[in-house]
Amino acid sequence: MGYIENLRKVIGNQPLILVGAVVAVIDDNGRILLQKKTNGVWNIPGGLLELEESTEEAARREVFEETGIKIGELELVNVYSGKQFFNKLANGDEFYPVTIAYLSRDIQGGELKADGIETLEAAFFHLNELPQKVSPLVNKLVQHYNEMVS
Repeated sequence: MGYIENLRKVIGNQPLILVGAVVAVIDDNGRILLQKKTNGVWNIPGGLLELEESTEEAARREVFEETGIKIGELELVNVYSGKQFFNKLANGDEFYPVTIAYLSRDIQGGELKADGIETLEAAFFHLNELPQKVSPLVNKLVQHYNEMVS
């Protein structure tokens, strides 16, 4: 059982502040790696930290677990937090995420595949040909990346 599950045993559904990391992975063709989540929305890979884990370690772990891709170097893009990111899950759990967003152009290997649990599909998309149902975070990161390269 993980850290968050153990916390939930003690406090139930009360709101928590949880720290997570996400990564906009860009391949050599300038395409971004997206994952189709179980809710049908395309997002970038990422997830919550476990105890003793750095945000960088969590970012790399989540990308690999969810998409099969191994990444190296990470570049800090931004930190997202606040009431506009509040989440209430179907089971009643509530949390305010603090999300550290990274960019990586350092794909080191692996085989692109969805994990079938959190990720229904995983694919690279050209930045001007994104799927219709993308998370707002994807749009923010694509905008940031375009500003960096122009």
